[in-house]
Formats: sequence, structure tokens, C-alpha cells
Amino acid sequence: MSERTIDYYTKLGLIRPETRTQTNYRLYSSETLLRLTRINEMKREKYSLEEIREKLKQWEKLSGEEVTEKLSALEIHMQQLEREVKELQPIISKLSPNQAKRAFAELMPQSLACIEALRIILNQGPFS
Repeated sequence: MSERTIDYYTKLGLIRPETRTQTNYRLYSSETLLRLTRINEMKREKYSLEEIREKLKQWEKLSGEEVTEKLSALEIHMQQLEREVKELQPIISKLSPNQAKRAFAELMPQSLACIEALRIILNQGPFS
């Protein structure tokens, strides 16, 4: 990432220097590096810088308790889904290839959305 980009993000308020040196150089923390990684990922996903700023503000507002509650609810939901998959396994194994393809095509977008949500919470959340 270029110096100009870092300067621009600093001016926009997307990142903040941790401190300054005696010669007035800005110093950034390792948390800022994680934040820059999140910003780059959101840019690749075609978020605007304004949308990115709003997302970062939302993440900053989350408390540890809220995140823990959401993760607990997700864990319970995942356990329920795992039980349902085990119950469906005998039926799934009897599907014809075409039936399996159709089922897969219908379930895949929902599954990917869940996986992406978990990835964001676990890897890019405010406490990563």
C-alpha cells in the first residue's frame, strides 16, 4: 500500500496514527494493519470508501458482550444445522446425480452467505 493511500485514509478518518515520532512521522499500531486489511477486502468487494467508513464505525460500536452473544447464537444454530444434515444424510445418499445437483444449487447461496458472515465476524470483526 502506498504512502499516498495511507495519507488519504488518515485524512478520511478510516485509520488513525497511534502516535508521532519526534520528527513528526506518524506511527500506526498492528491493529491499524488489520484495519487496512479489512479496508482492502471491502474495496475488493466493491464497497465505496463511505460505506467502508460506516461499516468500521459499526464495528467500533459493538461491545464484547454483543459479539459473544451473536457468536453463541451462531454456534447453537450451526449445531442445529449439523444435526439436520446428519438426519438428512440417508436421504441425500439416495438422490440421483441430477437431484443432488439441484439441491446443491439451491443450498449453496445460503451456505456461502452463512460462511461469509462467520468469516467476517471471526476474522474481520472488531476483536480480530
